[in-house]
Amino acid sequence: MGGTRRVGTRDSPRRDVALARLAGDDEVLRALLRRRAAGSRADGNRIALAVSGGGMRGAYAGGMVHALTDAGLAPFFDVVYGSSAGAFVGAGLLLGSGHGSAAIFHEDMARREFIDPRRFPLRPLVSLDHLLDDVLVHSKPLDWDRLRDSPAPLRVIATALDDLAPHVLEPTTSAEWKLALRATASIPLLAGPAVELHGRRWIDGSVGEPLPVLRALTEGATHVLALFTRAASELRRGDPGGPAGWARALDRLAPGLGHMAQETRRHAPVLAVLEDAAHPSRDGAHLLAVLPQRDEGVRGLTTDVARVERAAQAGYGAVVAALARVRDPRVE
Repeated sequence: MGGTRRVGTRDSPRRDVALARLAGDDEVLRALLRRRAAGSRADGNRIALAVSGGGMRGAYAGGMVHALTDAGLAPFFDVVYGSSAGAFVGAGLLLGSGHGSAAIFHEDMARREFIDPRRFPLRPLVSLDHLLDDVLVHSKPLDWDRLRDSPAPLRVIATALDDLAPHVLEPTTSAEWKLALRATASIPLLAGPAVELHGRRWIDGSVGEPLPVLRALTEGATHVLALFTRAASELRRGDPGGPAGWARALDRLAPGLGHMAQETRRHAPVLAVLEDAAHPSRDGAHLLAVLPQRDEGVRGLTTDVARVERAAQAGYGAVVAALARVRDPRVE
């Protein structure tokens, strides 16, 4: 086997291909398929799923998790990592609710009860109360006890205000699990104040760690499947200019936090690892990124129901295409 080469650079005409595949290693899917055939996770590997955040962009990842569930692969991950919306989507996979992980975005969240700009600035635009106390109780019930006791753990990422660093929350009770999922999605002004848990104050996990691939590698994953909530075209664009209003508000809350929250800064370390098959952080691990098949124009606060549903379909199709490629290498 020859030396590993970098797939694409910022000056390369193959940049689009690099972003579409991100130096992907299909061995991640093959390992999952072997586990499914054996009906067991006892193969000596540690297969991690890392799910990106991004508010309503989570519809893309919801569709991907729906496809993984339909393919019978959901029970064969050893650990799931998620930030913000990615933590909610990851919980759905572990609880066997792949369809709900996709449908919740266009059925329950793309509506004014959840996102309503008219509330701003007196109240947050995004109502986590509606999500946690209504949707996840009545429309798409989340079994907090089962999540707490899941054989494969959900590693919820949140950003601590005292050190501006991302950490894994460690809830021990069902009530703390509910607080953890609120914490990983809380953004002052946008989605509510910081959440206190275990003596510290926490906000949105995707501010500090939007896609926990490096954390999965550090904690011993031999295989990582990374689900992106941005299409290749959106990742290419990077930041549209100066800091957004919510980022400036974060800087007032904790100096430096808003700058840290900008798109390019957040995604650069993960993209560096995923784009370079020889990156030292890989250390022999198998990594595969799945990106939406197309950009449906869904952003963090999108409430266009049809567009959000198409995003879930684009995510679903991306996993279906990846599995087809593994089964038939001629499929591109």
